[in-house]
Amino acid sequence: MPENAQAAKKAVPTLFTFVNAGFSGMVATCVVHPMDVIKNRIQVQQAKTSIGAVISSVYKNEGFLKFYSGLSAGLVRQATYTTVRLGIYNQLQEYWKHSHTSMPNFGVLTLMAGTAGAVGAFVGTPAEVALVRMTADGRLPRDQRRNYRNVFHAFGRIAKNEGITTLWRGSVATMGRAVVVNVSQLATYSQTKFLIASKLDMADGIGLHFCASMLSGFLTTFNSMPFDITKTRMQNLRSSNKPPGMVSVMVSIAKKEGVAALWKGFVPTYCRIGPHTVLTFLINEQIVNLYRYYAN
Repeated sequence: MPENAQAAKKAVPTLFTFVNAGFSGMVATCVVHPMDVIKNRIQVQQAKTSIGAVISSVYKNEGFLKFYSGLSAGLVRQATYTTVRLGIYNQLQEYWKHSHTSMPNFGVLTLMAGTAGAVGAFVGTPAEVALVRMTADGRLPRDQRRNYRNVFHAFGRIAKNEGITTLWRGSVATMGRAVVVNVSQLATYSQTKFLIASKLDMADGIGLHFCASMLSGFLTTFNSMPFDITKTRMQNLRSSNKPPGMVSVMVSIAKKEGVAALWKGFVPTYCRIGPHTVLTFLINEQIVNLYRYYAN
């Protein structure tokens, strides 16, 4: 078979790329969602607290199932945000593979990842707003709780009571975070995987994917935390007035609580992002490998 025909045969269809991206993220979210609840609870508090204290408080006062509060929003977020950002990134890489003979350099990977992240974040912001509110709701006094039944109930209530644009509250911070996250996660993952495979002669497989995703997960957590806590604070606001800007909120947190507060909840965030990154990439890559094996 001619080389170009073989390459065309091995190309992954665009629809499959996007469906696989969303599915991978949703499966990973089902595993790590409790850490998202803990992370959001820590970040919305100005007082210092610990993972153990939050876990104990949630379990004693609200019950075990509260660790999965907001799961519907988390899944919708993956179905929107991850479908778009990982789907676009993977598709851009597919286009590159079939028009170039060499791997894209880190600058090109960064541009691909940043673009995919920004678009995905804008699409996924409404689910992000619902997720933050639903996971943080239990720590509010009973008379102040929003009591959203599910993500779609949250969408309806927010649009009706606060205006539909509130669903995109914190979108600039969310998109800024997404650019940092996706450059740190996607571009670093691709580059690290290439370097480990070429320098350490590690075969392409689960071991390589695990090592690359663990490193990218750590860098993602560290680089994105200031944006993450900023958008969490903005999205949890009750006021229907115009929210403060991303930079002013970030500066306010640093002044009132100290610069280290911008990394508040680092451990639970990494405990979420690390495994989520590993699971998402492992599932995504294995499904692609299975497709290529059976399709060809």
